Amino acid sequence: MIAIIDYGAGNLFSVKNALDFLGFENKITSSEEDLKVADRLILPGVGAFPDAMRMLGESGLIGVIKEEVKKKPLLGICLGMQMLFEKSYEFGETEGLGLIKGSVKLMSPKDLAIPHIGWNSLEFNKPCKLLENVKNGEYVYFVHSYAAECSSNNVAAYCDYGMKVPALVFEGNVYGAQFHPEKSGETGLNILRKFESL
Repeated sequence: MIAIIDYGAGNLFSVKNALDFLGFENKITSSEEDLKVADRLILPGVGAFPDAMRMLGESGLIGVIKEEVKKKPLLGICLGMQMLFEKSYEFGETEGLGLIKGSVKLMSPKDLAIPHIGWNSLEFNKPCKLLENVKNGEYVYFVHSYAAECSSNNVAAYCDYGMKVPALVFEGNVYGAQFHPEKSGETGLNILRKFESL
């Protein structure tokens, strides 16, 4: 079972709809017990980093998330990916989950608008299980203004938006997609299929 973590700031139903379409058992939940019995976890996110981290803290789920990722895969999506890092500088400095080393900062692409909205291609950087059913150069859907700054060793794929933007990151059992797999057509579904098979 895939637990979609409900802490009040996630794009829950689009993720659930994609998993339902694929026929994968899943549940939107804010229960510690559900996270413990789940085989995999998804951390969605929309909105501002400080608000999302505050709501996640108030949910009481940070401890169980950090414990469970030692044993099972976690996929952070969009803001949920950014929350995997040590901190963000959106509206000041806010501590993240610290599951991947690095920080999140406002994008500064040359001559391009912020936010970055639309389809962009993945440029592979490091081998990653989630990309085994995806070809280099396939397109996925982005909506974001902030981007991760981290070691190249943690970046499975970049996209080019006037700068190199980490698009898919990983560390151990922890994976993060800056794009929305659930809104990225067959490419996104293939990534979710691979996540379910981990």
